[in-house]
Amino acid sequence: MAKIVVISGSPYEGSRLDTVLAQADQLLQEAGQQTEWIYVRDLPADDLLHVRFDSPAIVQANEIVAQADAVIIATPIYKAAYSGVLKAFLDLLPQKGLDNKLVLPVAIGGTIAHLLAIDYALKPVISALGARHVLAGAFILDALVKKGEDGTGELQEEAAARLKDSVGQLVQELSWLAERGKVGHTS
Repeated sequence: MAKIVVISGSPYEGSRLDTVLAQADQLLQEAGQQTEWIYVRDLPADDLLHVRFDSPAIVQANEIVAQADAVIIATPIYKAAYSGVLKAFLDLLPQKGLDNKLVLPVAIGGTIAHLLAIDYALKPVISALGARHVLAGAFILDALVKKGEDGTGELQEEAAARLKDSVGQLVQELSWLAERGKVGHTS
C-alpha cells in the first residue's frame, strides 16, 4: 500500500479547500490508500516566517513528506498564485524533498482565469523540489463547493467528477508504480 501525504495550504480551518480535500481523502480511502495530513496553517507561524529548518514541527512535517510515496499539494489561489503559507512551507522542504514522489496538485479559486495557476505558479516550485512525476492536477471553482450553515461542505457534480478523475489518476499511477516495486515502502 502506498503512503500519500496531503498538504493543505489553506490558511483557514473549515475552508472550501478543506471540503475538497476531505472528498479526495474519502476517494483515496475507498481505493485502499493510506493518507496522512499536514495542515500548513497548524505549523508554528514563527518557524515558517523565520525559515527555521531546525524547528521540531518543521523537521517532523518534512519527515512525513520524506516517507511518502505520493504527495497531494493543495492550495487556494490568491492573486493568480498559491497561498503564501504554502510557499513558506515549501521553502522549508529540503532541496530534493519531492524527489521520487508522485505529486498531485489541487487548487481552488474564485475564477476560471486562475485555472493555469497550477501550471505557471505551483508546478515550477514542485519541479524545483525534485518532483519528476507531476500529474495534471485539479482546479476547482470555489462556487462549485457549497458550504452549509453548519459548516459542512459539498462539491457540486462538476467539481466532484473533476476531483474523482484526478484522484483516480493518482491511484492508477500508484498501482503501476507498485507493480514495478517502486511504492509501498519508506524512502
